[in-house]
Amino acid sequence: MSYSILIVEDDPKIAGLVADYLTRYGYATHLIQDFKRVEQEFLAVGPDLVLMDVNLPYQDGFHMTRLLRRHSAAPILFLSARAGEMEQVLGMESGGDDYITKPFHLDVLHAKIKAMLRRAYGEYAQADPTSRSVLQVGNLQLDLAAGEMRLFGQVESQGLTRNEQKLLQLLMEKAGRVVSRAECLEALWDDSSFVDDNTLTVNVTRLRAKLDQLGLKGAIETRRGSGYLLSPQHLEEQP
Repeated sequence: MSYSILIVEDDPKIAGLVADYLTRYGYATHLIQDFKRVEQEFLAVGPDLVLMDVNLPYQDGFHMTRLLRRHSAAPILFLSARAGEMEQVLGMESGGDDYITKPFHLDVLHAKIKAMLRRAYGEYAQADPTSRSVLQVGNLQLDLAAGEMRLFGQVESQGLTRNEQKLLQLLMEKAGRVVSRAECLEALWDDSSFVDDNTLTVNVTRLRAKLDQLGLKGAIETRRGSGYLLSPQHLEEQP
C-alpha cells in the first residue's frame, strides 16, 4: 500500500529534500502550495500522515494541528527547530503524535514515519472501525460514524441511509474511476444475485439528490454500459 504524506513546511529546500527522499521509498508526497489554505489543501489531499512545521507564515503548527484534528485522526509529526521541552508538550497537547527537532537525519525521520504508520494503520493498529471515520474527496466529507455527508466550509449536512452511505463510500474510495454496477451491488448487499438491479438505480438517484442539495450537482456521472464515476473536479468547486 502506498501511503500519502502531506508536508506542511514553508522552507522550500527542506520540503523538497524530504519529499524527494520519501518519494524514493514509494510514498505519495504533497507539498502545501498556499499557507493561507492549509486546512483546505489538507481536506483535498486526505493524507495518511502529516509532517507539520511549527513556524509557519500565518498560523503556527500547533494551532494548525488543532484545526486539522477537527477533520481527521491521521498521525501528525512535528518538525521544528524548537528543541525545548515546553514546545514538545505543546505539540502533543495540540493533537500531535510525535516531535522531531531540526536538523534531523532523513533516516531517523523515515523510521518515525514508519512506526507511526504501523501504529495507525498496520500491524499495531487497534481494531477500531471509527479510527478513520471521515473520508474526504475535494470539498466533500463523509462521516462514517454519523452517517452523513457535508461540504467543507458549510454547516449544512445531509443524513444518509445505510445503503446510500455504503454506495458513497465506495465511490469516494474509487473517486475518478468507473465503478461497475456489479461492484456497487456487491458493496451494498454482498451478493448481487439477491437484489433487483433497479434498486441500485433508486439509491443512486437519492444520493444524487442529496449531493445536489449540497451544491454538488453532477458529481456522480453515469457511464453507459459501465457503471458510475464520482468526479473529483465537481467536488473541488466552491459552493
